[in-house]
Amino acid sequence: MNVKGQSRVIIENVQPQVEGGLYPSKRTIGESVEVTADIFGDGHDHIRAHLLYKKQGQKTWTRKELIAVGNDVWQSSFPVTEKGYYVFTVEAWIDHFDTWYDGFKKKAEAKVDVSVELLEGANYLKSLSDQNERVKHFTRILSQKNNYSEAIASVLSKEFAELVHEHPYISFPTRYDKELIIYVENKKANFSSWYELFPRSASLEGKHGTFKDVIKLLPRIHSMGFDILYLPPIHPIGKLNRKGKNNNVKAEPGEPGSPWAIGSDEGGHKAIHADLGTLDDYKRLIAEAKKLGIDIALDIAFQCAPDHPYVKEHPEWFKQRPDGTIQYAENPPKKYQDIYPFNFETETWKELWEELKSVIVYWIEQGVKIFRVDNPHTKPIPFWQWAIGEINKQYEDIIFLSEAFTRPRIMASLAKIGFTQSYTYFTWRVSKQELMEYMTELVYGPSRNFFRPNFWPNTPDILPYHLQHQGENIFIIRLALAATLSSNYGIYGPVYEFCDNTPVPTREEYMDSEKYEVKWHDWKRTNRMTDIITVLNKARKENPALQSTWNLQFCSIENPNLLAYLKATEDLSNIILVVVNLDPNSRQSGFVQLPLQKLNLKERIHIKLHDLVTDEHYTWSQEWNYVELDPFKMPFHLFKLDVYQSTM
Repeated sequence: MNVKGQSRVIIENVQPQVEGGLYPSKRTIGESVEVTADIFGDGHDHIRAHLLYKKQGQKTWTRKELIAVGNDVWQSSFPVTEKGYYVFTVEAWIDHFDTWYDGFKKKAEAKVDVSVELLEGANYLKSLSDQNERVKHFTRILSQKNNYSEAIASVLSKEFAELVHEHPYISFPTRYDKELIIYVENKKANFSSWYELFPRSASLEGKHGTFKDVIKLLPRIHSMGFDILYLPPIHPIGKLNRKGKNNNVKAEPGEPGSPWAIGSDEGGHKAIHADLGTLDDYKRLIAEAKKLGIDIALDIAFQCAPDHPYVKEHPEWFKQRPDGTIQYAENPPKKYQDIYPFNFETETWKELWEELKSVIVYWIEQGVKIFRVDNPHTKPIPFWQWAIGEINKQYEDIIFLSEAFTRPRIMASLAKIGFTQSYTYFTWRVSKQELMEYMTELVYGPSRNFFRPNFWPNTPDILPYHLQHQGENIFIIRLALAATLSSNYGIYGPVYEFCDNTPVPTREEYMDSEKYEVKWHDWKRTNRMTDIITVLNKARKENPALQSTWNLQFCSIENPNLLAYLKATEDLSNIILVVVNLDPNSRQSGFVQLPLQKLNLKERIHIKLHDLVTDEHYTWSQEWNYVELDPFKMPFHLFKLDVYQSTM
């Protein structure tokens, strides 16, 4: 911190900051940046402090008072209303005017002679930079020796107290030695609903699907309320070492292979699988989706099939084995003979980096603004930091979703260096305790400043054990949790809607996985799950309280099978209470405690509750209230609250 010899205030632990300011903290338009700092000094003189903030590039700081909240912790906040970078810092000083004022009040109350103190006060007033009429008025009164009683009364008046507060006496201030950065992104970075489907399975006629078939499905996806449609890789699929059904090491004739085995003699990462259509078809899909408020997300998987053009054109980009073959991907005991990973330690790494960045740029120029990045943790983190940074310099509102189910520090690092959203461990957090601990870590831990979670109950790679061989109820429960705990969430398409859940024995994988074969779904079919998805997404769009992950507050409820939590806007204009029965097989009941302090309520209350899913209405008039959830009727409540303070 910037401390001179006469500066007596110490400023530490200014938040938010990521790794000591090495990386920017993240926010989206419309959010507030809550700033805290540890501020203290010697003795008992009064300290005052200012938060200074501005849009990066502006010359003038906006100042806002920091308030002491106890134990030398001070806090304030500022809004971010535009995209781009904001900077902030903290300044604090000993306010001798405020110190004098507090001592004066104590002496006057004790009937101590304060003649000298009045002259000291007059000197402080004379030194204020803003010499307005009110300041001059009080200066005259305190300077007149024959108006002792009037002077004391003036200092003890409400108007003088306001003057002291409004005119901080800044001398020898300490300025925190860093200007910390906030990176502000579009609202969609923090609020989105993803739907994943395989375009090759989009046909209504029992044949290989195309982009034109996906266009026909857009009204269905739109009607359910999703705003991002994510398609697995759309590129040519390798023919050498192609995998067959259920990851068989050898494909039978006619089997399509895995879309993640990218590249063949038909092209690579800038080409489109011929059976899906043309580039014009893909661009038309993007345009038609946009008309419905849906963005098309492209899968970025930086890996190659053995017959990808890169393998022939740039063999130096791949690791050569002693027998002359190229090292294919492995995650022992799993083997991926159909995929060659890039060797990022190649001597021509600069050319490799530039080429991979050009892939992203190519698809942005075709109209793509959202990328789901496959296994980013298997590529160097410095590469992603450079590539995403370069992209963000050139283009606006690009979203990168990190598909990294790996160790926590790696997931965190990817988020710090630029990934907009991140897959999470939600998929495996099942019990009440697990969910509460994980959400507390995400919302209130240090990662809140850089890690935006995106909750997925399932993916084409993951059929978690708790969904296997289970009925519809558990699918509804996990959907409700994903869509209300996190403001970003997604599902892997029709298999989740239709509760498909047959696993490979002893593994968290789908039997007859769509990764290795074309499926023919009954796209005209809807069911109870479809209806619940639709209602949930409608509630999310209509209730700002559900459009943030960061406003979560758990509510006490004694039943370990019931999870209750409140989400509310900062001004309490929109309040949502969610109660979930985590037991898919049995009715559960208990008493939920409303957080009256959060709701600015005292004991006498009157609350009207509207369940947005079942359309039922209730009235509560006390702090603890009975709830009962039958999973076969509906395993969760989604209450919208209208809160009144009772006068009875």
